[in-house]
Amino acid sequence: MTSYFFKKFITLLLSLVVVATLTFFLMHAIPGDPFTQEKAIPEEILHAMQAHYGLDKPLIVQYFDYMEGLCRFDLGPSFKYQGRTVNEIIGEGFPVSLCLGLEALFISLCLGTIFGSLSACRQGKWQDRTMMCVAVLGLSIPSFLLATFLQYLLAMKLDLLPVARWGTFAQSILPALSLAALPTAFIARLLRTSMIEVLHQDYIQTAKSKGLSPAWIVYKHVLRNALLPVASYLGPLTASILTGSFAIEKIFGIPGLGQWFVLSITNRDYTVIMGTTLFYSAILMSTVFLVDLLYSWIDPRIQNNFNKGASV
Repeated sequence: MTSYFFKKFITLLLSLVVVATLTFFLMHAIPGDPFTQEKAIPEEILHAMQAHYGLDKPLIVQYFDYMEGLCRFDLGPSFKYQGRTVNEIIGEGFPVSLCLGLEALFISLCLGTIFGSLSACRQGKWQDRTMMCVAVLGLSIPSFLLATFLQYLLAMKLDLLPVARWGTFAQSILPALSLAALPTAFIARLLRTSMIEVLHQDYIQTAKSKGLSPAWIVYKHVLRNALLPVASYLGPLTASILTGSFAIEKIFGIPGLGQWFVLSITNRDYTVIMGTTLFYSAILMSTVFLVDLLYSWIDPRIQNNFNKGASV
């Protein structure tokens, strides 16, 4: 397990270096700069600003300066928002997106597991058809459209929840439901397919012939094996949810991290683009790394196959 952990961890670090390198050079290949987006400025002032931020240096020197800053966990200053650093921007927006994301992740895992299990155990019956219809709707309706509908129905018509803003638990319910709809539907369908396959295995039939209760069979034998595909989906799901959704945050007026992904590109704010991209990549790769460890714990054969492949 220790060697498997370190090999995966080294792969994670190398992947982050590759992402940082590609992002740096791609951002500098984009035409334009963050200083002349809104209006033209005198040439002397432009050169002075470029010198202040080190943009007058050769590109390779800028790259090594940036990588040196990354080693100190310093993502640099924002070019567009004077006096603010990328670390401050992420530190301000991410906790909000994290709270919203954890709530949406909890909802999607709970509801997805319940709907998928119920559908698989009642295959072909009305419960199965109902759950799958709900799942199809969850996959088909865009999150921003669902958010608008929930605002209209639950907030404006029924006056059960606040329409927008952030600060209380009640204000987080509608955006969390909107954000959780698609992953809930995906997890339900994924788990249903996996559970149906496991339910037809010989060892499940053996367990039934021993007189074990259906609930115990599902809990003890079916779910552990059926959850493997769901576990592999948790990595990208967690990263995408925790870093925020621009559309959802915009609709509900939530000051999260999602807005910076779009605003930084519009503003040509190189450091914010690279910082948010690298931060998102770090969360994505870290969650995939943790899911790999969870995966190997659930099924030790994965760890053994990995070690055999590495030794060949």
